[in-house]
Amino acid sequence: MEAVPLQDFVRALDPASLPRVLRVCSGVYFEGSIYEISGNECCLSTGDLIKVTQVHLQKVVCENPGTGQTMELAPNFQGYFTALSSPQSYGTLEELVSAATGSSKQLPIYFTSTHRIITEARVVTEDQLLIFEAVEMHLKTRCARCVLGLGNQQVILHLPLSQKGPFWTWEPSAPQTLLQVLQDPALEDLVLTCPTLPWNFLVLRPQYEIQAIMHMRRTVVRIPSTLEVDVEDVTASSQHIHFIKPLLLSEVLARGGPFPLSVEILEVPEGPRIFLGPWAGSLHKGQRLCIHGLASPPWRLLASSKGRKVPRHFMVSGAYGGRLRRRPREFPTVYDLLGAFQPGRPLRVVATKDCEGETENSEFTSLSVGDRLEVLESGQTYRAQGGDTDVLVCQRLSDQTGEEDCEEEAKCQEQILLPLYFPGSFVEEMNDSRRYSLADLTAQFSLPCEVKVVAKDTSHPTDPLASFLGLQLEEKITEPFLVVSLDSEPGTCFEIPPRWLDLTIVEVEGQPGRPAGPLPVATVEELTDAFYYRLRKLPACGIQPPPPRPPKSQGLSRQRKQSGQDGGVKSSQVLERQEPPLLPKPKAKTLPESTKDNLNMYSKIPVNKGLRPTKSKTQDADDDEHDYEEILEHFQKTL
Repeated sequence: MEAVPLQDFVRALDPASLPRVLRVCSGVYFEGSIYEISGNECCLSTGDLIKVTQVHLQKVVCENPGTGQTMELAPNFQGYFTALSSPQSYGTLEELVSAATGSSKQLPIYFTSTHRIITEARVVTEDQLLIFEAVEMHLKTRCARCVLGLGNQQVILHLPLSQKGPFWTWEPSAPQTLLQVLQDPALEDLVLTCPTLPWNFLVLRPQYEIQAIMHMRRTVVRIPSTLEVDVEDVTASSQHIHFIKPLLLSEVLARGGPFPLSVEILEVPEGPRIFLGPWAGSLHKGQRLCIHGLASPPWRLLASSKGRKVPRHFMVSGAYGGRLRRRPREFPTVYDLLGAFQPGRPLRVVATKDCEGETENSEFTSLSVGDRLEVLESGQTYRAQGGDTDVLVCQRLSDQTGEEDCEEEAKCQEQILLPLYFPGSFVEEMNDSRRYSLADLTAQFSLPCEVKVVAKDTSHPTDPLASFLGLQLEEKITEPFLVVSLDSEPGTCFEIPPRWLDLTIVEVEGQPGRPAGPLPVATVEELTDAFYYRLRKLPACGIQPPPPRPPKSQGLSRQRKQSGQDGGVKSSQVLERQEPPLLPKPKAKTLPESTKDNLNMYSKIPVNKGLRPTKSKTQDADDDEHDYEEILEHFQKTL
């Protein structure tokens, strides 16, 4: 088949003969150029093969052949078209009428004039369609009775037979719909008339969208038929050609099989590595892989090592077979205690440093090293200076630990209030020596939690988690992974998350190898720091907001005012810390009313042995300054 313009090929194409394979012969697009057409890239080079699968009519451009004006018609246009063919020329109107009556042609006859005709009724422009109906006497002159216009806007004209031309006659066909005209090859590029359109003559120029498959294109290519390229139909000689369609790992995951599947990597996503395993360096263009299926279970844990200056980060599969033992959690603030507290599950902690309460709020008690507390609930309390403060209600436990002293311990238990901004330091009190599997641990305890691996995963000979003093299990992530192995090493399997490592691949022939028995999948993967913190920003890994800031201290404000009036700067004022702003008022109160009515009970909590005394509210500023001066003098003597 000879090369033809793409538009001509599509117009003559029979949809029943699809698919057809075309070869691009020549065109206005340079080889290797990429063009974006209606949001789709299309690269057409000389010699490219295109497998046309579907053709859709997009629109029809209606053109006036006399003026060159155009207008667009929708494919569902409801008007009827009449084709005009076999034009013949006549010098006068009498010659036209004689030829029509002498050849026994049926009236009416369609004709046009190449010059303007001026009549009493109106002016007939050139190329305006006239319909000759009969010969009759008009004002004692033999005239041709003609109709000007189509549809409802028709004008009767009486033209004398002596009217000079030249005139052109047209043979009309039966009225047809738009789709019928476009599907009839005999009417291609013929002049048409349509009563519902404003032009007497028109030519239809259809525009199609071609859906095709090309080599190494992941999606269907959409090409407009108006591209000025020449194509050749090579369907008969291309039966053996297989069009390679690249895939993404995410597409393999979405279609769900069949597995196992042998593939070859075409492209690796750009960017830094996300896994530090040895297999990650083998993922390059040309590497063959075997996809075994979906990994189970679908959830993973993010974990960080403890006890080293630079922590290492891991993603641990839910199928991890090692055994873990819980370690006491550390809480640097009261706010962290609130995040770990779960109603119905006891949480007991021990203070690891001395913390003094506020001088203006005696209901907020002080803590000393070794104080044992049990978290009861969270709530709010009213401050003496105005406004509400979020607090954590705890019970102070005695140092009695024997079971026989439980009744005495219950009598000594006291409720205390700790504001969320309290800068305490606590460690969890626990006595749990059981060995948990990863699934049991996450089912029974909330995250984050600290553990120690006491037994390696037997399926992972180089399990790195057992070498750390402790692990911080951070977050649980549910994400589908694919079990993959290198074609050269079928006995070593790893898991790839298509969401974060979406390789471009292509299916290859051959039977993939599968090791006997269960797949040896690595259940622990070390992550890069950048990818770990990227995962921690995911919505599933919700990060708690920062703790509230403590309110402004009234005593310190009075000290500043007094020192400003004296006009001097004391050494004690140099050591003053910057005061944070007031805590905004919460929306709701969660403490019971009985707690609000008995706030004084919290100010009467006895002081334990070893607890540093709380400063009195009536202590004046001079005493404070004198204390600081004594400390400075002591430092000077020491130096």
